[in-house]
Amino acid sequence: MAKAPADTIKYNIHAEITIDGVVEKPDVVGALFGQSEGLLGEELELRDLQKTGRIGRIEVDIKTKNGKSTGTILVPSSLDMIETSIIGATIETVDRVGPCNAKIKVNNVVDARTSKRKMLADRAKDILKKLMRDEIPESTELVEEVRKSVQLSEITTYKGLSAGPSITDSESIILVEGRADVLNLLKCGIKNAVAVGGTNVPKTIGELSKTKTTIAFVDGDRGGDIILKELMQVADIDFVARASPGKEVEDMQKKEVIMALRKKIPSDQAKNGRKKSGEPVKGPVRDTCDIKDLVGRLADVKGTLSAKLLDQDKKEITDVEIKDLINTLGNVKPSTVILDGIITQRLVDAANKANVRTLVGVNKASDIKNTYKVQVLTEHKK
Repeated sequence: MAKAPADTIKYNIHAEITIDGVVEKPDVVGALFGQSEGLLGEELELRDLQKTGRIGRIEVDIKTKNGKSTGTILVPSSLDMIETSIIGATIETVDRVGPCNAKIKVNNVVDARTSKRKMLADRAKDILKKLMRDEIPESTELVEEVRKSVQLSEITTYKGLSAGPSITDSESIILVEGRADVLNLLKCGIKNAVAVGGTNVPKTIGELSKTKTTIAFVDGDRGGDIILKELMQVADIDFVARASPGKEVEDMQKKEVIMALRKKIPSDQAKNGRKKSGEPVKGPVRDTCDIKDLVGRLADVKGTLSAKLLDQDKKEITDVEIKDLINTLGNVKPSTVILDGIITQRLVDAANKANVRTLVGVNKASDIKNTYKVQVLTEHKK
């Protein structure tokens, strides 16, 4: 008998057979061919279909117990769906195997290509995992190597101290502990940092601090406290910025660095302990509670695609890009938000969750349902 090539098989007919007697596999196959002969005409003659490869080798598995035989039948088919279903119905008409009564029931017809697709998908996953494991890291290492090369080419020295390339040209400087801190700030795009080299701060720093606005940016640990205390004694420090508690400047991500520098406090507040390090600077209090004044401050953000976050005294805490606004609210918890954009229902919901009292935007969505105590102001409807 001809056997259909495995790559041409489209469907597999799975059936169960029960026989009142003891029979062998060839008996079952013979019954299938014999009792279906002439039933469907020449085009679907089971024997001819197998000769031409449109029906594959019929597999029969028979077990005998207590004088009865049970088993399974597998009929591979390269016919279309309809013709395959007809063949399945045909084999169910077989009611005898040799002298014994028999019953055949088709359980299901399985698309053979499904298993091939699954095999392809599984193999593709394996290939992708190998690619990500073996190849991607190499690309990442290459990028990191180039980045470090650029950083190392930008780092310079100022009278023997590691520093960024803008240390002499910038109107302000950022004092950090070591070379690794300078490199991390360069990675963040900040080029006016200089390393003091830990404790025993050199006189160069004191002299430099007299000519520029000076920010001390220290680690959020005991070591940072010690260095800050010494810097206060030997240099003219204007502002103090700190890393998060327990974190070092060299390990901070770009957003963390920017946020810490925005939250710098005047040095006299750091000395007197009137504010905890890392809290936002509070300048002179001005009366900005008037609604028109708040709406007027939209001009500060127009065209920037950003938002200003204000405290309860309407003084700026920080500013963020519009795309980061909702995620930032929960961390900063401002009292007022002024944004260069449209106030949406999602923003109102997030503002209520973060206890924001007032949202000021260019416009607001028409479908807003504000059942909260969040005041919504726009320049079009004050």
